[in-house]
Amino acid sequence: MKASDAVAKFLAAHQVHYCFELVGGMITHLLDSLAQDGRFNIISMHHEQSAAFAAEGVARQTMGKQVAVAMGTSGPGATNLITGIGSCWFDSVPCLFITGQVNTHELKGVRAIRQQGFQELDIIPMAASITKYAAQVTDPGKLLPELHRALSAAVSGRQGPVLIDIPNDVQRVDIPDALVEEWLRKPLQLAEAPPVDQAALEALSELCRSAERPLICLGGGARWAPSMPAWIAALEANGIPYVSTLMGHERVVAASHYFNMIGSYGNREANWAVQNCDLLIVVGARLDVRQTGANSDDFARKAKVVQIDIDPGQLNNRIHADLSICSDAEVFFGHFSIDSDTFRAKQTEWVAQLVALKARTAADEYADWELSPSVLFELLNKAMAGKPVDYVCDVGNHQMWAAQSLRLGKNQAAHYSGGMGAMGFALPAALGVARSAGHKVVVITGDGSLQVNIQELDTLKRQQLDVAIIVMNNHSLGMVKNFQDMYFDGRDQSTRKGYSCPDFTELAKAYGINSRLVSSAAELASAIADIAEAKEPILVEVTMPYATECRPRLAFGSKLDEQFPFIDWPGAADSIRTKG
Repeated sequence: MKASDAVAKFLAAHQVHYCFELVGGMITHLLDSLAQDGRFNIISMHHEQSAAFAAEGVARQTMGKQVAVAMGTSGPGATNLITGIGSCWFDSVPCLFITGQVNTHELKGVRAIRQQGFQELDIIPMAASITKYAAQVTDPGKLLPELHRALSAAVSGRQGPVLIDIPNDVQRVDIPDALVEEWLRKPLQLAEAPPVDQAALEALSELCRSAERPLICLGGGARWAPSMPAWIAALEANGIPYVSTLMGHERVVAASHYFNMIGSYGNREANWAVQNCDLLIVVGARLDVRQTGANSDDFARKAKVVQIDIDPGQLNNRIHADLSICSDAEVFFGHFSIDSDTFRAKQTEWVAQLVALKARTAADEYADWELSPSVLFELLNKAMAGKPVDYVCDVGNHQMWAAQSLRLGKNQAAHYSGGMGAMGFALPAALGVARSAGHKVVVITGDGSLQVNIQELDTLKRQQLDVAIIVMNNHSLGMVKNFQDMYFDGRDQSTRKGYSCPDFTELAKAYGINSRLVSSAAELASAIADIAEAKEPILVEVTMPYATECRPRLAFGSKLDEQFPFIDWPGAADSIRTKG
């Protein structure tokens, strides 16, 4: 059997049915085999970075249960995948990346030269630090074993990306049918989750029983755990407050005891809860600087901190916990149930205070702007209430506006580029999400981010997916401009000076996509209604040139509950006041 045909059969046997690619000479055998097999959705993109983000979108929408493949040819095709590989690595998303390579006899090997074959490039050492497994296959007999090893690694433990580099001549040789059948029948070799330390769980139970002001923080490592919704339901039933990180926020449904997102751009009530609880239990969050603020010594200043994480390297890293538990989130949820006796000392005043703070901080922080991001997302929340939808957010102020204000319901999710923070993520990722979801996807992007992979508007038109794009156009690279306003006396090199953007409504029309321009509150309400009713691609450009800051935000070095603009909450406890 031709090796590329064997690859197609192997992938299909392991439920890998989506392939996103940009065709090139060194992957033509592979693409032809996938197409001839007939069991693949092959989506041709206009850039390999977009292909990587789209494959990531499939895994994100299925909560890591379905792996897609992103494919690029040798040389620039391979290097263009790297940003997407890094995105999967940082956010623990399982994806299979396959790169074509020049013929084995054209590889430079150990020769002291830069290149032997045309577009030859050794992608393996470049990708090694951001993949769970990366290998070049020069022996046809090892092709399927290496694919098996890579795919097993991608979905095991802390999930992530893997890469297989296949020379062109290896793709087209014959592999014995018996060997192919052997690997088609072989189940993936999944690593078992580490056992939970029972003594640590008992110590946690003791901390919980004595806590008067408990708080749970759910991170990205918990967001796909099948038991998380039931565990959260138990928190709700027993009146236990909880918050999330940006990545955890992707899957947590709005509820009375959910106090939203922590961090530098987090919700005020969430940050205040962290700083005033006496027990903080963190499940699946690495507690990086965006989550804790730069002043890590002051994080959760009144609390004993418990950190649960599958990755031992993340425990006691930036934040030194009072109790660390190495565990997969799903295993932890299964071993540590919540009932009426878990937090027996919890003060009713603690929860009441948080509820009151959430109500007070729900006020529109952008009321002085002609078009408020808070109003936009309030309209979107109402328009999509009760409907299945996935939101995919790009990187910039618009991402934080969305994270602060989107309120998810049942069968709804959001997707954020977390650790990589890659502009240009949203549109191509949305294509993968939409192909997998089969329901509406809403892209939240900015003028700067959309232009990074704007060519995929053509792919969207060709695929005719139910994707709505909201371009929050402030005619600048607003988040960086905000930094310039804070630290460089407003000097705006490359954020406004030297920066420009097109007319997105006209550009969308050029790609054959319905579009409309919004510049007033009345137009905004009408446009959001159009988005809710649309069944085909639509782009809405919201022009807001004054919108170059995110409120609230944390200045570098400030404590987590000292976000700008500083506010005073009259009638609350003395410690509630946020000081300037």
